[in-house]
Amino acid sequence: MRPSILTPRFRPGRQVALTWSIPDSFGGMTGALLHRSRAIVRLGGRPVDILTLDDRLDYADVVRELRTAGELIDGMRLVNIWDWLREHEARGGQNQPEPGHELLAAAGDVVEHRRDGVVLIRERLSAGSVIAADRFRADGSILVTDRRDEAAGTRRVVLYDRDGTPRRSWGSVWGVYRYWLDQILEREETFMIVDSKTAARFARTYRRSNVVTMHVLHGSHRTADGSSLSASRRTVLEHLSDFDSVVALTTRQRGDLIADLGSQQNLAVIPNGFDGAQASRGGDRSHLRGSGLMLSSLIKRKRVSHAIKAVARASATVEVSIDIYGEGERRPLLEKTIRSLGVAERVHLHGHDAAARSRFAAADFMLLTSTAEGLPLALVEGMAAGCIPIAYDIPYGPSDLIVDGRNGFLVAAGDIDALTRRIVDLQQMPAPAVEAMRKRAIATSERFDDKAVTRAWAREMEKAWERKHAVSDAESVLARSRHFAGRMKRRVRRVTGGYASLGEA
Repeated sequence: MRPSILTPRFRPGRQVALTWSIPDSFGGMTGALLHRSRAIVRLGGRPVDILTLDDRLDYADVVRELRTAGELIDGMRLVNIWDWLREHEARGGQNQPEPGHELLAAAGDVVEHRRDGVVLIRERLSAGSVIAADRFRADGSILVTDRRDEAAGTRRVVLYDRDGTPRRSWGSVWGVYRYWLDQILEREETFMIVDSKTAARFARTYRRSNVVTMHVLHGSHRTADGSSLSASRRTVLEHLSDFDSVVALTTRQRGDLIADLGSQQNLAVIPNGFDGAQASRGGDRSHLRGSGLMLSSLIKRKRVSHAIKAVARASATVEVSIDIYGEGERRPLLEKTIRSLGVAERVHLHGHDAAARSRFAAADFMLLTSTAEGLPLALVEGMAAGCIPIAYDIPYGPSDLIVDGRNGFLVAAGDIDALTRRIVDLQQMPAPAVEAMRKRAIATSERFDDKAVTRAWAREMEKAWERKHAVSDAESVLARSRHFAGRMKRRVRRVTGGYASLGEA
């Protein structure tokens, strides 16, 4: 059977997603990464490797939990740098390997991290920062030593073979990252998507002819007040041309990037997708009027307290409640807010739940109160399930999907009273009007179906590959031209130098 013209067609090559870590209670960025990877496997027929750079020691458990939850499927592999290095022989690259470090002793100022009772990491901290670290293999042999000299502003990282012989050393841990990627990618043509802004700071420096690097901006690139570039993203933003492709989730953000940084040839727009087929398999939706839902990390930027206060105020007029799924450091403060408002029976903090998205099919409305976003996947998924969104009009996402009063409600950012009024308005709308709004929300979400989004990724990878190799070819021609000009210049100097010597004589 010939493939449909609607089937995503990817260039030959490996598919890789690079991120810093997979947290236990992961949020939108990691969820979007995993969802996109599943779509590439399922619709594009390409396996995807998810690569992480952090030091957590329980990735075997993480893999089992992700597979149980359906977040990892056949064709997806999760690989951590340090676990991989522990299992593979260290390769040399220096004629005279530099001496290694004296290993840290198990002393009072050294912290040990174990797996199955075996010490795999020792760290020495100073003022809360790691200044020295030793990483070991499961057999107890030294793998890597890492030392920082804060006064001199230097760092040295050494990789050892199983006999304890130094094989490689670098002046930065980024050198280890580059070495690892070179080993694991094995010079294959590769498309590497970088989701984490932390990993992106390193990834922009990883330039290989066989690797197309693509960075996805999952959040706003501006400060909360929109007046300047985000400090946490500035280094990457000022070097976007180091990536072969930079993907914004909305057209509005792409326009703002151009306004802030000037024209960028490598900017694309690809939204987060959702599994429309799975949403349609959800069967009849029976939305319980007055029931709200919120999927959000419990952190300052998400302003979950606004949602709690709005539901509390609305409950004085209509019958409403809200279930909030997510974890974060502000949970104790939010619990205190719930108690002080006397709404413990109306506002429920459930913590992280991998199945929380399935609740959209029964919820009446969803709330989004963040200071900024990229394009929240939960917003698309909620609308696909017919859950009516009530969202602050923030950059970026809500205004790209919601037409106020048609398929949901947009509220001035930070206006809790307006948020309250919209919750009340929805509850007082006649049932036929609410059902019409739900249908329009579902229709809007169809633009973000996985099939369309995955095709967009395939097209952008092709364009990025062509841009990269067009630049490489041009640079190669320029390099050859400069080499030829240099040879001619040296030849002329030799000839004219001879004439000058004769004249002087």
